[in-house]
Amino acid sequence: MFGVCCFLWRLHAFCNSLTLPIPCCRAHGQTLPGIQASLSHAPSCEGHKYVTQLRRHPASNHEPEKSCQTGKISTAETAVQSHTSRDASVQTDQSKDGVQDFQKEVQVDSTSLLSFLQRVEDAVIKELNKNWKSHAFDGYEVNWTDQNETVLCLHTLSYPEAQNQNLQVTSVSWNATGSVVACSYGRHPDFKSCCLSQARQDSGNLFSPYQSSRLDGGDWSTEKSYVCTWNLDRRGLNPQRPDLVVDVPSSVMCLAFHPSQPSLIAGGLFSGELVVWDTSRTEDPVIWRTGMTDDTHTDPVYQVNWLPDAKHRNHDRLLSVSTDGKILVWREERDGWLALAEGFAVVAQQIPRSTQLKKFAWGEAAVGVTSLSFSHFDPRVFVVGVEGGYSLKCSTAAETLALRRTGSSVPLKAPAELTFSPHAGPVYSVSCSPFHRNLFLSCGTDGQVHLHSLLQTQPLLTLQLSKQYLFCVRWSPVRPLVFAAASGEGDVHLFDFEKSLQKPALSMKQAVGDCPVYCLEFNIKQTRLLAAGDATGTVKVWQLSSDFTEQGPREMNHLEQLASEIMD
Repeated sequence: MFGVCCFLWRLHAFCNSLTLPIPCCRAHGQTLPGIQASLSHAPSCEGHKYVTQLRRHPASNHEPEKSCQTGKISTAETAVQSHTSRDASVQTDQSKDGVQDFQKEVQVDSTSLLSFLQRVEDAVIKELNKNWKSHAFDGYEVNWTDQNETVLCLHTLSYPEAQNQNLQVTSVSWNATGSVVACSYGRHPDFKSCCLSQARQDSGNLFSPYQSSRLDGGDWSTEKSYVCTWNLDRRGLNPQRPDLVVDVPSSVMCLAFHPSQPSLIAGGLFSGELVVWDTSRTEDPVIWRTGMTDDTHTDPVYQVNWLPDAKHRNHDRLLSVSTDGKILVWREERDGWLALAEGFAVVAQQIPRSTQLKKFAWGEAAVGVTSLSFSHFDPRVFVVGVEGGYSLKCSTAAETLALRRTGSSVPLKAPAELTFSPHAGPVYSVSCSPFHRNLFLSCGTDGQVHLHSLLQTQPLLTLQLSKQYLFCVRWSPVRPLVFAAASGEGDVHLFDFEKSLQKPALSMKQAVGDCPVYCLEFNIKQTRLLAAGDATGTVKVWQLSSDFTEQGPREMNHLEQLASEIMD
């Protein structure tokens, strides 16, 4: 009994002798009743940065302080001598009494908190309004993807059987999901046909290069070719084994996937026909075709586009462009046929004489159309490139009938409204800007890219990118100041007007030697990808760096300045 009493007395004395630093109290000269505290070694509490633990005791004004009578405890550090260790979880349950005691100790002074919030409310709202009105981050978008600092070649795709026939990649296209790339195999009428076409134009005669395409000894209209597709997201991708190969009895000159139905793809043939394939059908993928009729093109089809049908929302129309001078719009019919819905004809005599068109023999001669691009802001406006080296602004709302007499089942109209200053050779490609309603690009056999405005005939900029032909030019779908061009020297040029107005930001070697790159397309879904096809029968898929895929904060302003400064 005596031992127990001694223990309790010593415990009582030990508790009364506890000293705790309370810097907040010393700083403000306050004392807390019932709490013993030693302030001799406590630092000042500037900003109340110290967090203090308090142990509460019953208040007493007369009880004397007691010191601890136990001897000094000696401590020493020692290394762990065990050679093995393992983790073990705590198996004890949390004490409900301990939780309740903790909750009792954590008390919030609601009155003080409310007073504080009322004092700072005006200042916080003022700062929030200032941030809301700030333009410091205008133009920036959150990017959750990893940053790529270099341009890489992700895939090199080919079909060995087509390469064994010395066929070239004439066109590439991405499907609606952005995961499937398709290419057409055929022969591109580049150097030989263009040289003859240029000679004919210089002599004052305009006719198709159809006959010159037989220079290498074959009839392209009956030469077997292919359409191949690869799903880049598929596991076990074999770059030399396409997921689908479609045999085509004529050289395929152009391709276009449907904008919303991933399995539909349209192609234009050297024979002048149009064909639509459904890649989900393995037996017979052909679902529509024009056949050979009086409405069919008499020259190769060099471009095909899908157009929405204004009268039938669930239907689409196909537009085709050919060097026979006709631009035709086709509608779906029953039994798998395409019927002519409307058409246009570019005739030399009806081209506006806004410039001195020395190369045109004025008459009822057809002007060969090589390329077309629709405005992204006005569905009635489109630009075409022609063999004579000119780009023409055209409209689907044209009412004037074309002078050319044809056996077409529908009357053809004259669409040309404005003629732009020419290239020194045939125009191979045009591309309307997706970010500016008046800007478009053109390229041709003179190795130049022209930046044009629809509001004036002279080019805003003329860029000499190659000593040989330029076969294709495309605006970036995500960067207003970036475009890509395919050259006859085997290069893919990436141009960034934000960095330079005269030279490419990057040139990538697509093919060995001087094998031409004939076609390229940006992926509008997976915007880092760019596909390009060349004369060796190879399609390369490039992964672009962040510099070419992330829009700058003032990029749209720079594009507006580029268009307006030169137009003034």
